[in-house]
Amino acid sequence: MTAAPETGETTAPRVAPETVQAASSLLAALAAPMRLSIVALLLEHGSRCVHQLVDDLGAPQPLVSQHLRVLRGAGLVAGERRHREVHYALVDPHVGHIVRDALDHVSHPAVGAGPVPVVEDGAGCPADDGMSPR
Repeated sequence: MTAAPETGETTAPRVAPETVQAASSLLAALAAPMRLSIVALLLEHGSRCVHQLVDDLGAPQPLVSQHLRVLRGAGLVAGERRHREVHYALVDPHVGHIVRDALDHVSHPAVGAGPVPVVEDGAGCPADDGMSPR
């Protein structure tokens, strides 16, 4: 068991490696502008069929289908057949909020933007000014 810091601050619990790997896989599945756009559209509209996504994105149908395949494979979207069309929707709207937060984050300049110095971590590691090469 790790002792609590002497300053009275609480530390966040360590994240399990399998949780970190799952989060990395989620972010990797989202790591394409087209997939981010698809998720944002599904969050906005609830569900869309392929031809609606093609129209919304102005992209060729095979490209949209390829990106939907990646999102389906990652378990982020699911398709439901309705007559001759498949309508896609987010499996978990939380994923849409992650994408929306990322898009909002880059849409406006951060207050006080610039490198933030990192103080010594108490384990003897030198402070990182954010500017030194690694």
